[in-house]
Amino acid sequence: MQRGRLKKEKGILYLIGDFMEGEEPLCKALSAGVDVVQLREKNLSSAEYLRRALKMRELADRFHTLFVVNDRVDIALMAGADGVHLGKEDVPVEAARRLFPGGIIGATAKTRDQALKAWREGADYLGSGAWFATTTKPDALPLAPKAYGEILSAVPIPTVAVGGITLENCDRLLACGAHGLAVSAGILKAADISGTVAGFREKLNINILSTESCCQTHP
Repeated sequence: MQRGRLKKEKGILYLIGDFMEGEEPLCKALSAGVDVVQLREKNLSSAEYLRRALKMRELADRFHTLFVVNDRVDIALMAGADGVHLGKEDVPVEAARRLFPGGIIGATAKTRDQALKAWREGADYLGSGAWFATTTKPDALPLAPKAYGEILSAVPIPTVAVGGITLENCDRLLACGAHGLAVSAGILKAADISGTVAGFREKLNINILSTESCCQTHP
């Protein structure tokens, strides 16, 4: 069976969310138009994680959004998710690919070697960060632009920038070559969630157009 794929490989707006603030912020963000939503929950029983994953599956279906579960391949499969995102402490990408041959598999990569390993084992995309301070992962070490450039040049799959991303700081990441932006509080805690999603979408679209223009000018 062919590997899972993102709907597109540039301009990806990726929402990392949970149910801590209820469903309303998630619904606003999904209805405004994100490409992927990841359920990231910590310190829950497996039963509760599955319950929330099934609910996120319903919301993702309602708004025609790809749905990815963080960390847990078993929960992703039981909830009918489109994919799973794996960190360095989770099961290897290679093992997840065997269990989830048709799913989208993402992997965290902070170095060129990690990126190459994940790609060779079957990852469809990478998440790289943290770029800025984030409450989601307060102990995450910042990613240097040089290291990010090495990741981007090492593999042919999309790489999504993650970690404390907001409308005010995302231009730097897009200028570095990020294929997409993974955002959590920058969307879900915004005063105007729909407007913020539209703002991210505009920046991503502008970046696509400028990249294509550059490629046409300098073949």
